[in-house]
Amino acid sequence: MCGIIGFVGNQASAPIIIKGLSRLEYRGYDSAGIAVLKNNGLKLIRREGNLAKLQESLNYDEFNATLGIGHTRWATHGAPSEANAHPHLDCRGEIAIVHNGIIENFHELRTQLKKRGHTLRSETDTEVIAHLIEEEYHGDLFAATKAAVKLVEGSFALAVISSDSPGVLIGARKDSPLIIGISNFGFFLASDIPAILDYTNQIVLLENGEIAELSQKEYRIEDLDGNVVNRSSMTINWDAAAAEKSGYEDFMLKEIHEQPMAVRETLRGRVFGDGVVRLPDLGLTDDELKKIKKITVVACGTSLHAGLLAKQVIERWVRMSVEVDCSSEFRYRKPIVDKTSLIVAISQSGETADTLAGVAIAKAQGAKILAITNVVGSTITRESDGCIYTYAGPEIGVAATKTFIAQMTALNLLGLVLAKIFDKTSEEIIATAKELLSIPKKIETILSKTDILMDWAKTYHEANDFLFLGRSASYPMAMEGALKLKEISYIHAEGYPAGEMKHGPIALINPGLPIVVIAPKDSVYEKIVSNIYEAKARGGTVLAIATEGDQDIASHVDGCFFIPQTLETLTPLLSVIPLQLLAYNIAKLRGCNVDQPRNLAKSVTVE
Repeated sequence: MCGIIGFVGNQASAPIIIKGLSRLEYRGYDSAGIAVLKNNGLKLIRREGNLAKLQESLNYDEFNATLGIGHTRWATHGAPSEANAHPHLDCRGEIAIVHNGIIENFHELRTQLKKRGHTLRSETDTEVIAHLIEEEYHGDLFAATKAAVKLVEGSFALAVISSDSPGVLIGARKDSPLIIGISNFGFFLASDIPAILDYTNQIVLLENGEIAELSQKEYRIEDLDGNVVNRSSMTINWDAAAAEKSGYEDFMLKEIHEQPMAVRETLRGRVFGDGVVRLPDLGLTDDELKKIKKITVVACGTSLHAGLLAKQVIERWVRMSVEVDCSSEFRYRKPIVDKTSLIVAISQSGETADTLAGVAIAKAQGAKILAITNVVGSTITRESDGCIYTYAGPEIGVAATKTFIAQMTALNLLGLVLAKIFDKTSEEIIATAKELLSIPKKIETILSKTDILMDWAKTYHEANDFLFLGRSASYPMAMEGALKLKEISYIHAEGYPAGEMKHGPIALINPGLPIVVIAPKDSVYEKIVSNIYEAKARGGTVLAIATEGDQDIASHVDGCFFIPQTLETLTPLLSVIPLQLLAYNIAKLRGCNVDQPRNLAKSVTVE
């Protein structure tokens, strides 16, 4: 996500802000900027690209001030550009704001603000907040910010300054992290601990729905109802490297634990409690989609496994044929696509060479292109007719985890929206939309009880081979579980649809072979249990991912990890978590670098 830092005190703020932003570079970003209050006026500088470009343009003498805010932007609304970079200003250039999060109702707010005479200069959702504060400002920046954030829906961590309120720094948060740093020369706001560790290790955590006012000598916190909040500071004992990972040993582990957030953010403003699903930024109209007769998913690696799940849910709900093709094969055969075809191109980076080549071929034949990507402004978004963004935030680890679960979430949303467009709405579809909202909490439950996965890793980390089996919606997860294990631990692993065992793979089973079976209580449960019996009869060691409360299956396997009950089509959003953690634990015990596996790159931008 974006990086935020603010400072108010008795030292120059610009060097502190730049240093803090440099500590947040690991989060990934596409632009950066700072604003300071000097001589009762705001001075602002923003640059697209890396922080070095901002530093090269920054004259510290001109920006010599003791109050300022800074930001590194990870684009969500509006492509990467200087105009879309933070900080953003109000109409008069008297209020500056930086923001991390997603404002769900920004289209509505933007329209209203324009009608009331405001001039908005960017494509971002953030800018509307600056103008809302402008409207609410009557001499008290704290009160104006509080009133403004009550009008927005979504997530936010804010830092606000105003030329009309010298010496005051405002912070507010909802569903995006924000901390206060305490030192003997001033106070800080930051979106993450590394930003301030060079200056202090004393912090106060802001909670949801809280707003803070900082000055040179003191700070105060209230909730949005005006109740005073008294909270003790805490001491951070991490070094800077550990702080970047929020105390986790590796980025991969941190990102596995960020998956509830990735799902929540991808659902935010798209799924509602009554089961209504909307994709307001889809970019393709209902009329355009109604002309579609065939869907083809093109993707590579982990994204291909998300596509295999998309095939199952779209065919189930929409009753339309869906093909799934590996991008590197799609581009070299002569695919049968035309103007009635929809190509769903999945790429976490939006820069995957084979997928982009496939998109170009399909586009030339008249097909509509819909991109699923995590990067706003990436090449694939420019080449597509429509896009569903995943809001997982930047992923540092090479092995995809939180971007994968965000892709699966987005593809479920696509299936639900298509079902509505093609008049296939049913009780199951409405129930699925509602159940999606409960998935983040269920993932958190899984993440809280993972000791058994470490036990499995300790027992089997020296194995030379693994087999992963699944059926129906769990088959793509068997493929993903095998891929995760081999790419970070270098153990040979195979993922198969369990029904294919007797067609050859059963010959691989020998005494002691670890076999991970994804066996939730679903429509093919009895079939997968039969496959477990077959594997056990040949001496295989079976480790099952099963539904909570299924004690019967536990008596037939060598180990069992339980996941919460959910709908069959949503099971992969839960079953993938233990698969990721098993691979992670095994790789760590084998001494592998899980964040940078050998021979692999995060984004494959060449053939």
